Amino acid sequence: MFGMGNGPRSVPAKLLALLDAYSHEHAAYSLSELARHTGLPLATAHRLIGELARWGALERGEDGRYRIGLRLVELAALCPRGYGLRDVALPFMEDLYEATHQNVQLAVRDGLDGVYIERIAGRHAVPVLTRVGAHWPLHATGVGLVLLAHAPADIQEAVLAAPLATFTRFTIGDPAELRRALAEVRRTGFALSDRQITDDAFSVAAPVMATGPGGARSGGAKSGGARSGGECVASLSIVVPVSDPHRVSWAPAVRAAANGISRQLSGRADITGRGPAAASGRGTRRSS
Repeated sequence: MFGMGNGPRSVPAKLLALLDAYSHEHAAYSLSELARHTGLPLATAHRLIGELARWGALERGEDGRYRIGLRLVELAALCPRGYGLRDVALPFMEDLYEATHQNVQLAVRDGLDGVYIERIAGRHAVPVLTRVGAHWPLHATGVGLVLLAHAPADIQEAVLAAPLATFTRFTIGDPAELRRALAEVRRTGFALSDRQITDDAFSVAAPVMATGPGGARSGGAKSGGARSGGECVASLSIVVPVSDPHRVSWAPAVRAAANGISRQLSGRADITGRGPAAASGRGTRRSS
């Protein structure tokens, strides 16, 4: 729960705690439920919820329960690593879906997790547990392995030092095995995730790279590896049935789509935080 420390919470922390209570599993609360969930006195919760509702962050339904309001949707649309990146990537994702008719997913790194910001689900594709906004450990998915392989060393070491959550008997749970997998991702330019989340799904993922101000990228042509002249800002994947005999053969198509997104991001400092605006101190953001 957000802000539940030993000392008194500030008003901003209390407001954020109220918003942090919401999830896909808990999308609506009564006033008393929100107060109880956040540990706030009922009178305090009533006052702050009223402020949030007047601003538009929360909406009160006819049933008297509060839900996330459209004002937060408007703000979320300004997130460059969310809607901005998604809008650039979506045409390539649609092309990849038309070629495969399988689940196509786009994710970014948030700390030690991968966060899905867009997906296209085929009606007859293998069922997946991912959804837009979902967080999954970096080591356990195809997109996560790509993001982790290209993350700063301190992020990689933090993941390797922590217990590795397992979801199936195939999930990578050994740090030494994970190190080998990350090295293979960097060598080949793509990740293969075999039944790590469910027993029936196989993922192929590739990095989306942002270039620097000069737009230069190093090739990696000899090894087939990912371009190393930029920063990995996202990861693109498809998820196919583990029974698909062509599952590994999809790697070139996934890499081509990811490279197409990378080219479109060239010079887009409004999304990547790189390029002329970033060089002059504007448009910077934390590394992904």
